[in-house]
Amino acid sequence: MSNETRRLIRDRIDRDPGIHFRALTRALDLATGQVQYHLRRLDDVTAETVNGRTHYYPPEYDGWERRVIALLRRETARDVVTTLFETDGARPDAVADHLGIARSTLEHHLDGLVEHDVVEKRREAGRVTLELVDPEETARLVQTLDPSLPARLTDRFERLVDNLLDSPE
Repeated sequence: MSNETRRLIRDRIDRDPGIHFRALTRALDLATGQVQYHLRRLDDVTAETVNGRTHYYPPEYDGWERRVIALLRRETARDVVTTLFETDGARPDAVADHLGIARSTLEHHLDGLVEHDVVEKRREAGRVTLELVDPEETARLVQTLDPSLPARLTDRFERLVDNLLDSPE
């Protein structure tokens, strides 16, 4: 049984690199303690904590890739990156308007993307523009993602609140 459970956990991590702990327990319908126990015994799985969530990866991902995947599992962060693929060198206001999100929401996601070298803020002549640091590698990592329903719902709720707060009374 325990070898079968470990195989199920390892297979899920292989299919969904960067899956976070709660999503892993839900996807496999296993108890929290059971998943914790087996993860400790899987020496070919790498854990990375980003923004307070622990994500799990097959061993072939390096530290930068793990952090980028964790960030891009959020729909809004992924949409920011996708927008920058289309309009590299865009101003933050233009990106926020294009995505229909508040500037504060954009900045929240940009904080992590800048901190982990996915996006660079360039300042020239008093203007800030956003550019992808490594577009080819970032594109490759975006293609590995299939964000979970709870992550998508959280991001959509955040956008809904933004729209309600930004709408005129």
